[in-house]
Amino acid sequence: MIDIGGKYLMRKRVSLFDIINNILLILVALICIYPFIYILAISLSDGYYVMSGSVYFFPKGLTFNTYKFLFSNVQLGIVRGLYNSVYYSVVGTVVALFVTYMTAYVLSRKRFKPRYIIMLLFTISWVFEAGIVPAYIVNSALGLVNTRWIMIIPGAINTFYLIITRSFLDTLPIELEESAFLDGANDVQIMLHVFLPVSLPIVATISVLYSIEIWNSFMKPLIYLHDVELHPIQLIIYNLVISPTETDLAPTASEESAMLPQNIESALIFLGMLPILFIYPIAQKYFVKGLMIGSIKG
Repeated sequence: MIDIGGKYLMRKRVSLFDIINNILLILVALICIYPFIYILAISLSDGYYVMSGSVYFFPKGLTFNTYKFLFSNVQLGIVRGLYNSVYYSVVGTVVALFVTYMTAYVLSRKRFKPRYIIMLLFTISWVFEAGIVPAYIVNSALGLVNTRWIMIIPGAINTFYLIITRSFLDTLPIELEESAFLDGANDVQIMLHVFLPVSLPIVATISVLYSIEIWNSFMKPLIYLHDVELHPIQLIIYNLVISPTETDLAPTASEESAMLPQNIESALIFLGMLPILFIYPIAQKYFVKGLMIGSIKG
C-alpha cells in the first residue's frame, strides 16, 4: 500500500511539473510571438486608434489602406524591392545549395587525399576575414559591384554550412558508394542519385539557412548596390523607416480613416519578415534533424 501511494504521489508530482512546464512554455511562446502580432495589428489598424495608443493585440478599425498605399506608390519601390529580394533569395539559395553540397560531397570522400588541406583553407578564410575594403576591391575587379551577382556569387559557400553538410555526408554508410561503383556508376551519378535522396534533412536545413541569410542581408546591398533598381526590400525598409524623407511617410487622413507613419513602418517591417515566417515552418521538421545530424562529427 505504501508503494502504491508513493507511485501515486510520484505521478501526481510529475503531472504537476508537466503542467507548470507547459504553462511556462506557452508564456515564452506568447512573449516571442507578441511583437509580430503587435506589428501586424498596428499595420491593419486605423491611425486614429494608433494615435490614441489603444492598439495592443488585435487591430482596431480594421483597414488595408496602409498596404494599398505601399503597393500603389511606385516611388517607394516596395514591389520592386520584394521582387529583388525574392530573386536574390531563390537564385542565391539554389546556387549556394548546389555549390555547397557538391563541395561537401568531394571533401567527405576519404579517397580524395587533399580534402584536409582544402578544408583547412576554407576554415582559415572563414576565421581570418580580409575585411570590407579588400573584399570590395576584389569584387570590383571581378565586375560584381552594382550587379545582381554580388548577392549570389560571393556567398555561394558558407564555411559553417559546408562543415555541417560534410559532417552529415560522413555519417552515411560507405557501402552505398561501394555498391554504386560495382553497378558502374560514376561520382556524379553517386552524388545525385545515391547520396542526394537520403540527404533531404541537411539539404532542407542549409536551404533555410541560406535563404534567411540572403533575405535578411543588409550590409552587402548597402555597400555594393548603388543602383536603386537593384535594392532589396531590407534596404528599402531601412531608407523608409530609419532615414525617411519628409514626404515618404507623410501621414494622410480622410473622413473614414487615418494613416500614420507608425502604420506604414509596421506594414513595411511585417512585409520584410513575412516570407521567412512561411518558409521556416515548412522546413522545420527537417531543420532540427539535419542540423543535429550534421553536427555529430563537426
